[in-house]
Amino acid sequence: MIVIALGANLSSAIGAPHETLRAALARLAQSGVEIVAASPLYRSEAWPDQTDPPFINAVAIVRTELSPAALMATLHDIEKSFGRKRSAPNAPRSLDLDLIDYDGRVEVGPPVLPHPRMATRAFVLVPLANVAPGWRHPVSSKTVEELIAALPRETASIYELSVFGRAP
Repeated sequence: MIVIALGANLSSAIGAPHETLRAALARLAQSGVEIVAASPLYRSEAWPDQTDPPFINAVAIVRTELSPAALMATLHDIEKSFGRKRSAPNAPRSLDLDLIDYDGRVEVGPPVLPHPRMATRAFVLVPLANVAPGWRHPVSSKTVEELIAALPRETASIYELSVFGRAP
């Protein structure tokens, strides 16, 4: 299973973050990346500066013949096409696409697999549990549900944006 996390907290030329995420999923499909499943859209507080706009997040399960490196290059190209500018770490952004897992591979990269910080991020784990319940971390073998249960209470503040419904 190949897992991609999507996030945005700034508008792009397409529109608001929720519209950008939906458009990014469509762009992935046009780039030879088949969308198998997509989570609902979730909102999470910006970090480390909670005065920044909140993020809209989702996770997609995909299929592709692209290698991890080629897929990562495709994700970066899509980010750029939506106006992503890489500045300071954790800065607000119009689109963020992260390769979380690629068929359970453990690689030092690039890209590093699995994503090195995914196990501590509610904004990845909660949507992942929605589309892949029982998924296991390739290194720790913990299920996504176990990883969520281990999150510090203050980092687990994420909730479904039912107003936006399911991502396509």
